[in-house]
Amino acid sequence: MNTFTYKYPVTVYFGEKAAANNLPAELAKTGKNVLLAYGGGSVKKNGIYGELMELLTAAGKTVTEFSGIMSNPTYAKVQEGAKLAKENHIDFILAVGGGSVMDCCKVISAQAKTEEDLWELETVKHGGPTEFIPMGAVVTAFGTGAEMNNGAVITNEEKKVKGPLWGAFYNFAILDPAYTMSMPMGQVISGSFDALSHCMETYMGAPRETNLSDEINEACQRNIIRNLRATLKDPKDTAARSELVWAAAMGENGILKIGKVTDFQAHMLEHQLGAYTDCNHGKGLAVIHPVLYRHMLPEAAPQFARLAVNVWGVDPAGKTEEELALAFIDTLASFIREAGLPVTFSEMGIDRATDFKAVADSTVLTGGCCKKFTKEELLEVLNECL
Repeated sequence: MNTFTYKYPVTVYFGEKAAANNLPAELAKTGKNVLLAYGGGSVKKNGIYGELMELLTAAGKTVTEFSGIMSNPTYAKVQEGAKLAKENHIDFILAVGGGSVMDCCKVISAQAKTEEDLWELETVKHGGPTEFIPMGAVVTAFGTGAEMNNGAVITNEEKKVKGPLWGAFYNFAILDPAYTMSMPMGQVISGSFDALSHCMETYMGAPRETNLSDEINEACQRNIIRNLRATLKDPKDTAARSELVWAAAMGENGILKIGKVTDFQAHMLEHQLGAYTDCNHGKGLAVIHPVLYRHMLPEAAPQFARLAVNVWGVDPAGKTEEELALAFIDTLASFIREAGLPVTFSEMGIDRATDFKAVADSTVLTGGCCKKFTKEELLEVLNECL
């Protein structure tokens, strides 16, 4: 294990009626003016909006609504929210939705408390925000684990960059699996794969020898695979949904990353693909992972072999390390097909007209990846994904 310091700030309220049972006490700690942020309005159709408004009204809050946060939140949307927060003297932000809403609000929380342009501050000046509007999250779409950290993935359309910005941690997160039961099945599947990807990207980092963080990680991966299969059989399986919601949170709450330098090269490549195509994140990852992993195989064989045996149940008898590593990639690819996820960009409507060279050239090369990719190799990966 590497040397580490572990501290975790987010209070998690998990389970049935988590909002009704815990939100009143949390709201009592906040100021009067609340920004209620959400996406396209599904929270109004499924009744969650009404429940939360009742709680906010009972707490005596003045509510300003900020809606229309898109699936790949833009920096322009962040600025719109920050302006609204300033104008209405917002004391607290309640983010209701999935990763896009939660990421957008993390940056709004910071941007509303500074006159500096946050993108410029973080990416050019290499500084960071120091003041934030306090926040709470109500998770209605799982997968990203965005409620668990202060990182946000934001698309700067002007610069053609989809990348990380750092904002506020949530004071608390409401995780009621019942709130996720109205998610479209396609979103459940892509969100589950995103959660699995987070686990794999963390696992593939250093140290690469067996360690406790990775052994916990293996259990999380097995859990996601098992419960996604159960959900595919019965989308109303509440026990399986509960496991998936918590597994997604585990992927990003820092526990699996203790003592690790993570990889996340697949994520960086998919983010830039998203900047040029606005594609679905989980689907993009599903296409990229097996192809990228075949390029990584010589350097990553020991870890791939462990995943084959410990996560996917491949029988190691009579197999070399390389054969086990290949079996892991093949089994992962088969699972992607089993889940109904795309295996090529073409299935996603992404074709050769896409400027893959620009995507590759603008992709961050991650230091934790066991293979040191070049931009040219990433371009090869993208072309092989077609």
